[in-house]
Amino acid sequence: MSPTRTVNPVRWLAGAAGLAAASYAALAGIAWIRYGRPCPSRDDARDGLLDRFMPAYDVVERHHVRVAAPAEVTFEAARDQELLDLPLVSAIFRAREVAMGGTNRTPAGPRGLLAQTLSLGWGVLAEVPGREVVVGTVTQPWKADVVFRALPPVEFAAFNAPGFVKIVWTLRADPTGPDTSIFRTETRAVATDAEARRRFRRYWAFASPGIALIRWLSLVPLRRDAERRAQSESSRPVTAPPRLAPD
Repeated sequence: MSPTRTVNPVRWLAGAAGLAAASYAALAGIAWIRYGRPCPSRDDARDGLLDRFMPAYDVVERHHVRVAAPAEVTFEAARDQELLDLPLVSAIFRAREVAMGGTNRTPAGPRGLLAQTLSLGWGVLAEVPGREVVVGTVTQPWKADVVFRALPPVEFAAFNAPGFVKIVWTLRADPTGPDTSIFRTETRAVATDAEARRRFRRYWAFASPGIALIRWLSLVPLRRDAERRAQSESSRPVTAPPRLAPD
């Protein structure tokens, strides 16, 4: 009989770390090459609201998931997400702070993804109640401690002051039936001049793998929460209206 081989945990961890580093480097390289050449959206996923505020852009991130819940329920769950409750997402934010030399600014204000985003300085650009919200900001993301600045919707599309990046981001739920929907999130960004484009391209190559991973990690918890909410609502007893006494 041949001796049983044991796995060296140190070597296993080193191999896993090397694979992760290689994967990250590959994704960063792809982001660098693709910068300024974003893929167009499919016809069924086109977003007219986003096009109003940023029809042309340098980079884009799109993600979606099918949900067994009505669109209104899915949208509500999307607004209420607690991304920092996901350990890996929290670790990604912390890794960015360490790599960029920023301070720890974990939101301590309102709960819920949309409310937290607005409290950081983003602004609502457009909204379709129960279906979609578009938020935007003007910022310099390559700084260690990023400052987000909201603009009124009428000013956002035309803003072109040099040295900045404009970012728009959406939460959207499209109905596919009375009790089913597709959740979509899309992020677009464009630099306002050549110097900002140079800086943002370097930052995007560094940060985009983490940004994409955060979006991907959020999809399954969102779907579960929306479907749980839908099941909870469907199981509530229907209260009959009070019967009126005859005259």
